[in-house]
Amino acid sequence: MSFSNDMDDEYEKLFRRLNPPRVVIDNEACKNATVIRVDSANKHGILLEVVQVLTDLNLIITKAYISSDGGWFMDVFNVTDHDGNKVTDEAILDYITKSLGPESCFTSSMRSVGVKQSMDHTAIELTGSDRPGLLSEVSAVLAHLKCSVVNAEVWTHNMRAAAVMQVTDEETGSAITDPEKLSRIKELLCNVLKGSNKSRGAKTVVSHGVTHTERRLHQMMFADRDYERANNDELDEKQRPDVSVVNWYDKDYSVVTIRSKDRPKLLFDIVCTLTDMDYVVFHANIDAEGPEAHQEYYIKHVDGSPVKSEAERQRIIQCLEAAIERRVSEGLKLELCTTDRVGLLSDVTRIFRENSLTVTRAEVTTRAGKAVNTFYVSDASGYPVDNKTIDSIRQAIGQTILKVKGNSEELKPASQESPTRFLFGGLFKSRSFVNFGLVRSYS
Repeated sequence: MSFSNDMDDEYEKLFRRLNPPRVVIDNEACKNATVIRVDSANKHGILLEVVQVLTDLNLIITKAYISSDGGWFMDVFNVTDHDGNKVTDEAILDYITKSLGPESCFTSSMRSVGVKQSMDHTAIELTGSDRPGLLSEVSAVLAHLKCSVVNAEVWTHNMRAAAVMQVTDEETGSAITDPEKLSRIKELLCNVLKGSNKSRGAKTVVSHGVTHTERRLHQMMFADRDYERANNDELDEKQRPDVSVVNWYDKDYSVVTIRSKDRPKLLFDIVCTLTDMDYVVFHANIDAEGPEAHQEYYIKHVDGSPVKSEAERQRIIQCLEAAIERRVSEGLKLELCTTDRVGLLSDVTRIFRENSLTVTRAEVTTRAGKAVNTFYVSDASGYPVDNKTIDSIRQAIGQTILKVKGNSEELKPASQESPTRFLFGGLFKSRSFVNFGLVRSYS
């Protein structure tokens, strides 16, 4: 079996060498977007690789035409930057060409989800039941164990939570190598995730691996079956994305049609889920130039068959709905930028918890000693976050900038000093807590 796989791998390398991928970037063909054409030898997962490269550059894909029948893969993407302008930065255009062109022929595995070893940090993967204060509890455990959170991404959906966190040892500033400490981290975090909910499992994985964080989060939540809805979950039926799956018997395809509110990285989330469910996209048409995105995919399972049963059809619909919903951010958006230190995440999330806020999604990054964090929070009781809570958080942390997105009303500082300022203000001021911006988002 190993010999057969090696032969297949060598044949694929030879085929790609004889038929190298070709990338053409055109800023003249379309009035309001940069057109990127990619032609390449076809293989399972290549569409995801291309979309992942564009998405990781934070480009917005407004239109796409995909065709991969036979042994050849042909894609056309209309992309813009986040401001809706054509992509003109030569460094970005050069990176796209190198990442998708002939130079990437034998390095595509570097973009895959496969785990790569790293001695810079230790990777921690967490899945379990979501509850108010969970991120605060996880962060407190890591701070207690002298672990510094370098990067982290947290998603919640359908009462489940998943996180990929990269941590370092406080003393060495590098990956944690002590087996006893690694075991202790795993044990304590697993206990936190389990909480009082014994009906659904919790999982903690600690390694020195490097993965594509967002794709890994999709895989973790899919494995945790977050797409399974409770029987009484019918109130939000109108808010769900419109996903349909029908068979086109003449061509032996299954046609997946999706209509939903457009947002960044939507195409990546859909293609990622279809790929991880072992479906191949043969043709696709994506139109996301307006507020609504319309996507149409012609798919087959990797075994060459279209959807075979009603149960399989419903599972595809549920999984795609979940993929779209996981990254939807509702509530209050809080953006933090300050000098990084051990325990910073624990302190910030503790303040959220003490103000009855629960974190629904979080992105934590560290760049050149600066912590750049984004949190999406909601009231633990399910109500919108009120102005008094915002003022309390702002005064607890010190110097702040507060904006309300999508609302003309400008929130103003509270006229009275809050008692919490004396509890937390000195703590953050003494540690160069520079900037804490808050933006309400309903996207």
